[in-house]
Amino acid sequence: MSRLAPPDLWRTVLATGGVVAVTALLWGCQRPAPPAAQAPAAPAYNVTLSMKEVMGHVVDPGAWAFWRASGTVTSETGEQSLTPTTEQGWESAESGAAQIAESGNLLLLPGRKRDDGDWATYARTLSRQGLEAKAAVEARDTRKMFESGAAIYQTCTGCHAKYVMPYLPPSSGKPTPLPDWPADVRARQAAHDATKH
Repeated sequence: MSRLAPPDLWRTVLATGGVVAVTALLWGCQRPAPPAAQAPAAPAYNVTLSMKEVMGHVVDPGAWAFWRASGTVTSETGEQSLTPTTEQGWESAESGAAQIAESGNLLLLPGRKRDDGDWATYARTLSRQGLEAKAAVEARDTRKMFESGAAIYQTCTGCHAKYVMPYLPPSSGKPTPLPDWPADVRARQAAHDATKH
């Protein structure tokens, strides 16, 4: 014989179960609380230096450190090689080339990039050429260093012709172009170009 629970107990169990079910149902229908307000995220990049400062303190010093270590200088006393003769000289040339490579990346940062067209192409080209220059220094390949230096110069003058010169306040009514290469460098470049063909 089984023992059955008194009817009041069943009513209590059913009433409690109903209250639990209704509470669970209401709890599930509630909308979640909105997330707490978050502080705005810090900008991904700090581009507070002006373009003039970036060029004057980052790009130009890197380029000049590399250019001063490649090619030759011709004067009244003869031709002098700019090839480094010490480890410190080679390190300076390599650091300059690395600075050029990274400068292209700096020019692509939001807040510095002027457009996705020629500006981006010049900046990416500068990075690639900086890496080529660095590889030439590491290999101690003076011919490649000279070629890399010439290519970097062409990229810089091309970019400046489009993005700098038209915006300089001209005193004569015309923008002042960047200076041409010195005559001895132009002659060596022409001779080099003639050997490529």
